[in-house]
Amino acid sequence: MELFEAIQTRRAVRNYLPDPVPEDEIKKILDAANWAPSAMNRQQWEFIVVTGKETIRQMGVSFGAVIEELTRNLPASSGHGSLSREEFIRFAKTYGGAPVVIVILTDRADTGDFRRANLESASAAMENLLLAATALGLGTCWMTGPLRDEKALRKILAIPDDRELVAVTPLGYPAEVPPAPARIDPELRQKVRWVG
Repeated sequence: MELFEAIQTRRAVRNYLPDPVPEDEIKKILDAANWAPSAMNRQQWEFIVVTGKETIRQMGVSFGAVIEELTRNLPASSGHGSLSREEFIRFAKTYGGAPVVIVILTDRADTGDFRRANLESASAAMENLLLAATALGLGTCWMTGPLRDEKALRKILAIPDDRELVAVTPLGYPAEVPPAPARIDPELRQKVRWVG
């Protein structure tokens, strides 16, 4: 798949087939992530690849409880984007049934400048990961919601205190691909300012 096609067809997938993802495909995706640009070329990101059903179940039970509590007072039709509250909770509890979940970490920085650089660099790696997965016909969903459940994630995955959680994504073959959301300012008239 050509780069611009991958950029335009990538979607936040929230429903996956149970089919396993071959390890060589996962490694190819992680290699693409590892080629991301980074501040001062530190390449300080790390990836936790979760493939165990029981571990993913534990992560989902904990995260689902957090989302259930956060959305308790919302109407049933309110969830996340086009998802109802119940659909969003089900997604949180199961990571959409994905057979793989990847957690991206970075060094915990002592200063604000380094923290920002670390987060931006790890985010670049995350974007490479999402695009590589799309190019291979796999689905992902950039999730920061699980960070609200950081204490449980740290315990389940034995994440040391000197690592900062950046994002989480399920990974698998999409059971369905949502339609493209409309672009805000598709002609880039308001988002771009040219300076001569």
